[in-house]
Amino acid sequence: MTPVPIRSLELDAAEVAWFVPLCGDDFEFLGVADPGLRSTWPYCRDVVTTADRLGFGNILCPSSYVYGQDTLSFCAAVAPLLRQIQLLAAVRCGEVQPLMLARALATLDHMLEGRLTVNIISSDLPGEQLAPGPRYARSREVVEILRQVWTRETVDFRGDFYRFEDVPTEPARPYQRGGGPLLYFGGYSPEAKALCAEHCDVYLMWPETEDRLAKHMEELSALAASHGRTIDFGLRVHVIVRESEAEARAAARRLVSRLDDEIGRQLRERAQDATSLGVAKQAEMRQLSDDEGYAEPHLWTEIGRARSGCGAALVGDPDQIFAKLERYRAMGIRAFILSGYPAMTECDLFARHVLPRLPRASLPRAQGRVPARPDEGSA
Repeated sequence: MTPVPIRSLELDAAEVAWFVPLCGDDFEFLGVADPGLRSTWPYCRDVVTTADRLGFGNILCPSSYVYGQDTLSFCAAVAPLLRQIQLLAAVRCGEVQPLMLARALATLDHMLEGRLTVNIISSDLPGEQLAPGPRYARSREVVEILRQVWTRETVDFRGDFYRFEDVPTEPARPYQRGGGPLLYFGGYSPEAKALCAEHCDVYLMWPETEDRLAKHMEELSALAASHGRTIDFGLRVHVIVRESEAEARAAARRLVSRLDDEIGRQLRERAQDATSLGVAKQAEMRQLSDDEGYAEPHLWTEIGRARSGCGAALVGDPDQIFAKLERYRAMGIRAFILSGYPAMTECDLFARHVLPRLPRASLPRAQGRVPARPDEGSA
């Protein structure tokens, strides 16, 4: 069988992002509260400005319904403090009326002069219990409306959730061209993959073994090709890098050394998407791991004991972590969203030991979305 072409292979570099813990506290010991690592505005601001100073190309600003910072408010507040880093703003479909969401994102894009990317999330809102079909149908409508607002003179849309007729779009045009900010999307159900293949730009995966990641990529590439499209691929994963492998493994063990299983269960289940198929796949990785929690060399799954969503870390010395990321790049992954506990400590260690060795790029710039001069912005 001839491999399905993956557009990412055309770009010999990767977008390397960090993560800011907006929606749940940071930890030195997983599951043990630390007042100095609360998800406050000053702490989260400092994580983003640190990642900016250290040379990361993007940073995921997540969304959740637990305590912490509101995503879009935080992005607007931190935008003027940044020099070069992009923001990957997570938005939950259905939370904000799509025309208002398009306007808010376009405003952010202008504030950042084209350095906005958007993580589209499909999940129930508090109190909802939608089946996957309606949930992703709503997300599909939101994405289609965003694209209309960002590329057409008027919005004309009739769906099951939203209906608009002849609504002018000019006040909500983004800074970026060619469709507006890139849309990053993750999901493992057939409905999720179909939506991403037809309408989104970067398919985000949580850590699994390399063969499983490759299968997801082949499936999404084939689905996108059926719509005459190509997409890029991203990996969201934690990282623990130290000068030696023994030190890295010791740091991993230390991170969970005080974890109470009941506290871990509560942390896993408080997320709105705790019962999703993606979360189930992370639990499956833990079940397939060895006695120390490794699903394959350097892929450690114990973080998932106390975290919904991304539940595994790359663990090793600088050469091992670099080699693992290069293997992912050779597969066609061109966006890495990394994180660690505590966020600023691990951000500094990765920036010191690995980041300078990685060939880096901005996906919006590589795709020609960002005007060459500020006065060429689309509005």
